[in-house]
Amino acid sequence: MTRLSTNHTIRLNNGSYPPSVDELIPANHLVRVVSRTIDEMDLTPLLRTYSKGGGASRFHPIMLFKVFVYGYMTRVYSSRMLAKAMRENVMFMWLSGGQRPDFRTLNMFRSSRLKAVMDEVFMATVKLLAAKGYVKLENYFVDGTKIESAANKYSFVWKRGIDTNERKLDEKLRAFIIEVDRVAQNENVEYGDRDLEEMGEQTTFTAEDVAELAAVLNERLSKLESQGAGEDVKKLKKDVKQVVSDFLPRKRKYEAQRAILGERNSFSKTDHDATFMRMKEDHFKNGQLKPGYNVQIGTENGFVLGYDIFPNPTDTRTLKPHLENMRYRFGKLPLRVIADAGYGSQENYAYLEKNNIDAIVKDGTFHRAGKRSWRKNPFNTEQWPYDAATDSYSCPEGRSLTYVRTVRRETDGGYAQDLRIYTSESCEGCSRRDRCTRSQGNRTIQRNEELRRLREKAHARLLSEDGKILRKRRAVEVETVFGQVKGNQAFRRFHLRGTRKVSVEWGLLMIGYNIKRTCLQV
Repeated sequence: MTRLSTNHTIRLNNGSYPPSVDELIPANHLVRVVSRTIDEMDLTPLLRTYSKGGGASRFHPIMLFKVFVYGYMTRVYSSRMLAKAMRENVMFMWLSGGQRPDFRTLNMFRSSRLKAVMDEVFMATVKLLAAKGYVKLENYFVDGTKIESAANKYSFVWKRGIDTNERKLDEKLRAFIIEVDRVAQNENVEYGDRDLEEMGEQTTFTAEDVAELAAVLNERLSKLESQGAGEDVKKLKKDVKQVVSDFLPRKRKYEAQRAILGERNSFSKTDHDATFMRMKEDHFKNGQLKPGYNVQIGTENGFVLGYDIFPNPTDTRTLKPHLENMRYRFGKLPLRVIADAGYGSQENYAYLEKNNIDAIVKDGTFHRAGKRSWRKNPFNTEQWPYDAATDSYSCPEGRSLTYVRTVRRETDGGYAQDLRIYTSESCEGCSRRDRCTRSQGNRTIQRNEELRRLREKAHARLLSEDGKILRKRRAVEVETVFGQVKGNQAFRRFHLRGTRKVSVEWGLLMIGYNIKRTCLQV
């Protein structure tokens, strides 16, 4: 039988004094790297937030910032858990110098102080990386991911639902006004400056219209009360109550929801900035719609140089504002932008060309164009021969499709595209018509010449030797960041609500990621 020691009390130190906290932390530990790196950063914007009067801060903002960065690097995201770690965790105790701010102080610092200057603080990190030669803003790799909001999953408000409810309310209002007007005409009672019959002819109503209706009915009510018409007064009071307590609040609610929606199709009641998106990963693995944000980042040499938070479910309309933000932060744009097919649109290609940026950006046809089945398909209109002299195309049966007109269309973002329409003179008697088109009339095709030019230019860069190398690097550059954050750090859901507060959380994650990355460069 194994004999156990009789001394079951384990002591760290038999001396009179406890060991120093600094002695318990290895020389090359990550917490020391965090502290040393942040000390090298220019955090004047953060310190400036404390220069507007008032008493002295009990806790230094640089210390609080270090605690948050290290916390987000080690999967401690809650202010309560950070406060606990500063009491129990040796690393946090060393970082805070033994100070113990409560969770309210930590939360106030993150939600108020950092929120105001997070963009400038993050740029201080990037400028430090540039000063050390880690980044040069030459090859800029862009990609996005969706992060779930802290909002309730079932707090959705849909634009379609607002449209339906408001249409039903307008129909009810129109019927109500017509009925009130009919009763008034039968009684030959005059009221107000505006005829209710005119309001009843409207198809839609605003909250101002409903408020005006209530005023007209109140004016009529006062006249009836002066005439002593008891039954009429009772009926009209009921009508006024319905307008004031039912119709008007609902109309105001729908207008307020439309103001929150903006150009989106949905939002969350508990986080108005979040949009419902189809997440790739959810508890049931079925792509459930949940409130979230589209996070766009750009990297170079493995470091994150910029990030932005968008409510757009897709990536297409995020590239231009993201690069404009980069221009504002750096004062210049990168030489090359590398992105996947989610960014391949005419608007983005034209923007990159206008700003002299090489677009290493795929589009939806890039991989299909390289397949033999695509090239050999006789009904692929992209392969049909074009005759510049007659401005016409020839179908597989040799019939001519001539130019008819040019149509201008706008994308969801308001970008105008010119489409040239070509129509066959006759498809009668064609033995292959059922395979060529489902239209009852003659075959029609459309051509966007500007998009084709920009697409060919992008494809040439993608297929060049440099393009192939950069395409391979893109998956390593950007996807690594998302893998670290969502996989290793298990950050798949924001803990704060609102775009600005969410931006603070993501900024802390990216600063921590860049600091970790510097360790690999040594």
